[in-house]
Amino acid sequence: MADDPDPQHHPYARLTPDVVQNALSRLGLWGDGRLTSLNSFENRVYQAGLDEPVQGHAEVVLKFYRPGRWSDDQILEEHAFAAELAAGEVPVVAPLCIGGRTLHHIDGFAFSVSPRRGGRRPELDDPEVLEWIGRFLARIHGIGQVRPFAVRPALDLASFGREPRDWLRRHRAIAPEVEQAWLQACDEALALVSRHAVLNGTSPTLLRLHGDCHPGNILWTPADLPGGGPHFVDLDDARSGPAVQDLWMLLSGDRRQQTLQLSALIDGYEQVRPFDRRELALIEPLRTLRLIHYSAWLARRWDDPAFPASFPWFGTRDYWQGQVDQLREQVEAMQAPPLIA
Repeated sequence: MADDPDPQHHPYARLTPDVVQNALSRLGLWGDGRLTSLNSFENRVYQAGLDEPVQGHAEVVLKFYRPGRWSDDQILEEHAFAAELAAGEVPVVAPLCIGGRTLHHIDGFAFSVSPRRGGRRPELDDPEVLEWIGRFLARIHGIGQVRPFAVRPALDLASFGREPRDWLRRHRAIAPEVEQAWLQACDEALALVSRHAVLNGTSPTLLRLHGDCHPGNILWTPADLPGGGPHFVDLDDARSGPAVQDLWMLLSGDRRQQTLQLSALIDGYEQVRPFDRRELALIEPLRTLRLIHYSAWLARRWDDPAFPASFPWFGTRDYWQGQVDQLREQVEAMQAPPLIA
């Protein structure tokens, strides 16, 4: 990779605390001086305390969307999906409608304001927790199947596999010592992914999904409290795709552990809607696409000073050799029998 970027040249360099406070005041909200930067790489996210609550919330979270990633229409489609889920009593953290709008602008940044939601990561070793999450995922998908996204893209082979591969090659982002080995392993893996027609992005069975349903995007509150249980946050990666996309990132451990976790998730899921077990064969292809997409995501963001500081190992020969090894493992995994639940 190139040398670390100059932080003053990135658009986020203009996003100072004053801009954040001005964004609040432009909406008629007045901060009480408490402003905390929250962990986020793709966007910039801040928690702010208010002098006077808005819609019953004394603390809010402002998300400033990465310039150039999504169009306003795509962001608004995410907001509309979140509003549909909330109206269907699915516990999502949706943007607040302030002044008749959920999407606002200041100094070249698009931003939204959401209520602050506390919680911790769910205990995914607990079958009851997994069943509970499975029930709510089914409810998300039940609403997601009502209509398709009009402007947000699908999670498919082209956008998560071929395009990232070609971008990395074209921008010479792969360590030269292992470039050919990586490209060969990548092409072999994508050939196996291509056998699954549902990942061509045109299947009528695709749903509107959370899209990035890993444990960090689920906040858990104690079951004995009002509204306790899972709360889904960060629909920034909402896309169309197969239902299993929102399940597989909650799995961990060896095959036996993943089988038990998957069984609990699907037990809960099927209390609400049917689950097509043929989609279990998509888990390893989806994992493969995420692996390739992740490398390109890091490379594309390298001009953002937060990335070299947080991922100093990216771009080294060791990193790319590790990716070669992982892709070869994925080739084997995609040829093995899928998980059974």
